[in-house]
Amino acid sequence: MTADSLLPLAGITVVALEQAVAAPLATRHLADMGARVIKVERVGEGDFARNYDDAVHGLASHFVWLNRGKESLALDLKTDGGRDALTRLIGRADVFLQNLAPGAAERLGFGAQELRADHPELIVVDMSGYGDAGPYRERKAYDMLIQAETGLISVTGTPDEASKTGIPTADIAAGMYALTSVLGALVRRGVTGVGASVSVSMFDATVEWMGHPMYMRLYGNRQIARSGVGHAAIVPYDRYPTRDGEILIGVQNDRGWRVLTAEVLSRPDLAEDSRYATNIDRVNRRAEVDALVAVETKRFSTDELDERLAAAGVPAAEIRDLAGVVAHPQLSERDRWREVDTEAGPIRAVLPPMTFDDVELRMGPVPALGQHTDAILAELED
Repeated sequence: MTADSLLPLAGITVVALEQAVAAPLATRHLADMGARVIKVERVGEGDFARNYDDAVHGLASHFVWLNRGKESLALDLKTDGGRDALTRLIGRADVFLQNLAPGAAERLGFGAQELRADHPELIVVDMSGYGDAGPYRERKAYDMLIQAETGLISVTGTPDEASKTGIPTADIAAGMYALTSVLGALVRRGVTGVGASVSVSMFDATVEWMGHPMYMRLYGNRQIARSGVGHAAIVPYDRYPTRDGEILIGVQNDRGWRVLTAEVLSRPDLAEDSRYATNIDRVNRRAEVDALVAVETKRFSTDELDERLAAAGVPAAEIRDLAGVVAHPQLSERDRWREVDTEAGPIRAVLPPMTFDDVELRMGPVPALGQHTDAILAELED
């Protein structure tokens, strides 16, 4: 038995008419797990994420992150030949996933209803910004816009200024729900033999992630406050100064408060003070509690306090920049880095988060635009 045959999606073929972030993230994970992913791109232009930047040896950082392990097929879908090739390719596939503009796939003849009528076993995943109905259906749906419409920006940032997240959270949310929908549909098809038509929108995915702030609004009748790296419902949970820097401490419960104050900070009087006994008490006295903790944390160096917190089991972390993440001992000591080929030469990439005990997931090359067109078209002639 070969290593590739142990990959969980070995033998599954995915055709992706995709661009940008959300859909490519879903299909890259499918490729990592062993699926054959054929990425259909525009002739001459390709996925526009190829041109977001040139940070990776002249290639775009988004593209190399999201598209390893795929085959690139360049087609002109405005031509009969291009549409015919895609039709035949979908007829051989297990999954067809697309995130074109609303209605574009249907106008090209690749709507879910039409495809499933010809191939009832096919799994079709349509990804969109706002869903397939409703007053916002036709709107542009970039990550920043979805973060705004779903309230994510309203709870992100500091008390003085709202902010979007530093990564494309709405895209990632939609991509992960698309991924899980494919896996679920494949499991169901294995039992029933029937495919599926699935819709995933960035809006719905991000609203789902707004869980606790939304429930606080629904039932607590309040908008949670922006709190920087702090937490609207937990105290102490923030960045605190040390003698030579700062550290993040996140106390999740009342026992943790007592351990922090009595054992780590050597302030048993705070642990016993009834004014701070419960998290609700501490939230109501947020500024007072944070100030008390800050006075004590400044007595220690960052390394010393980090060691004391870890020994006591109090959640804490260094606030690392990206250079610190790249050099993180948790990655290097667990051998999480691998080399991935690209047209510009090999690059480093981190192993997928899903770790199987009997096989390492596949991290294939990042394709050049149209690299596999001739070979795939030749297959269709067989």
